[in-house]
Amino acid sequence: MGKVTYNGLTFEPYITNSTIIERVGEIAAQINSDYAGKCPLILCVLTGAFPFAADLFQELSIDAEISFIRLKSYEGTSTTGKVKEVMGLTEELAGRHVIVVEDIIDTGKTIKKLVDDLGEKGAASIKVATLLYKPESVQYDITPDYVGFEIPSKFIIGYGLDLDGLARNLKDIYSICENNL
Repeated sequence: MGKVTYNGLTFEPYITNSTIIERVGEIAAQINSDYAGKCPLILCVLTGAFPFAADLFQELSIDAEISFIRLKSYEGTSTTGKVKEVMGLTEELAGRHVIVVEDIIDTGKTIKKLVDDLGEKGAASIKVATLLYKPESVQYDITPDYVGFEIPSKFIIGYGLDLDGLARNLKDIYSICENNL
């Protein structure tokens, strides 16, 4: 697992795929316990959370459904500060237990808006599962219920996370090298 370069920026290995998969299994076990006898709707936030949601969903032993929503708030290596819903939800949420699956919670603006919007649709409960969480960057009142890894405020790619659409297919997670900044 060596360094990789995208758009002239160099990234170094940060979290290996085997470590990710192990943690995904632990989160799935917790969800299996928390939702025993229920049939939650797993709501994957596209595009970045797709690998995490797929691996997590396959590890669930409980009955569950999966759906997708697409939001966007990033361009390049920084957040735009605006949340746009690109592809909407079609499922009825009234009375449903919803687990939102995110790739990363940075400022918290995107997930806060989504949770608020889902709450208005009458969900019985809403929990958030995120692969990565940057607690020092959070600016909104949102605390994820299931966290893969807490990380410092640095730009990362791989396992669904991208740089202008590239690097999502990397199996491992990479962080930007300090000499790029």
